[in-house]
Amino acid sequence: MKAPNSYNLHASALVIDTHADTPQRFADEAWDFTGPLGHGMLNLEAARCGNLAAEFFAIWPEPTAWQGRFAHRTLTLIDAVYEQVRRHPDELALCTSPEEIMAARDAGKFGVLMGIEGGHAIENSLALLRSYYALGVRYMTLTWANSNDWADSSGDLGEPDVPHHNGLTSFGRDVIAEMNRLGMMVDVSHVSDKTLADVLALTSAPVLASHSCARALADSARNLYDDQLRAIAATGGVVMVNFYSAFIDENYRRAHTDFKAERSAAHATLEQQYAKRGMPVPYHASNAIDIEYAARIPRPPLGSLVAQFEHIIRVAGIDHVGIGSDFDGISSLPEGIDSAADLPKITAALSDRGYSDEDLRKLLGGNLMRVFGEVQRVRDDR
Repeated sequence: MKAPNSYNLHASALVIDTHADTPQRFADEAWDFTGPLGHGMLNLEAARCGNLAAEFFAIWPEPTAWQGRFAHRTLTLIDAVYEQVRRHPDELALCTSPEEIMAARDAGKFGVLMGIEGGHAIENSLALLRSYYALGVRYMTLTWANSNDWADSSGDLGEPDVPHHNGLTSFGRDVIAEMNRLGMMVDVSHVSDKTLADVLALTSAPVLASHSCARALADSARNLYDDQLRAIAATGGVVMVNFYSAFIDENYRRAHTDFKAERSAAHATLEQQYAKRGMPVPYHASNAIDIEYAARIPRPPLGSLVAQFEHIIRVAGIDHVGIGSDFDGISSLPEGIDSAADLPKITAALSDRGYSDEDLRKLLGGNLMRVFGEVQRVRDDR
């Protein structure tokens, strides 16, 4: 039967996830990765249950709360990741290359990697970009939901008060060149359509979409058109599927949008409360509001997530898809997926649809390892 075989396949595969927002729990909640899961989606136990070998932890300086202190917050989150590895050297290993991921796995350790989410983190400084790379950051998402001084985001194009650049500025083009030179993966999740087009025209290495879905199935500006999926594949790149309900399922997305005004008002009230104390709103507090509203909407079926994988495979090819869960950074997951422990269910569902063991090994981690290695090869061949 396929299901038992798929679980055996999953248990032997190299499984890598390219996006989890767990570092905020380290920094803001004094939470330990080896401790109980609590309200989160990823800890060491869940990773082991789901045979997750390595995780790219998102280093995300929230752009409003940390305005003027982006580097400070970025370094705080990087330090929080380092502290987890320092405290648990027998269980966690900091990894900065495909070879180190394999070495960690062979040693029975969980591979810890980092990716910056939001180019505002570099504060318009290539020196900071290089410093983050030296600290172990191996991808940077060029924008978050906010446009920065050198790249447009998909998240605020309709806001007239936000300065936009028609894609990348001259400095933005320098950022791409420097990332290629360093061997840092260029992450195009969150960027505007024009920014993505500019990146694809400039890059000399494959690109990564660390946590994105297909717009054909869920009409979010965060998602990618089919032509964009094919264009990313043409660089040799990979699109890692986000698990967020509003990005995978159109019905959920529409219901979620209906609560936008009410949800925004609740966030504004929370921000006022923390402002009176002179404090930024911690993510776990703001996310609690999003979880409250998400709970009013039925979770989409697991099939909606599986359909995202299948669509990207059909459009871009099996060599250009992977896992970018967004664990600990989203308020809703599809039915059956509550934590990293549930990753084998995705493998089983795809196996039931006829995907081969070779296909599944590529999707679970092989494709990401290929892109990671190729980006570093481009660096070394200069």
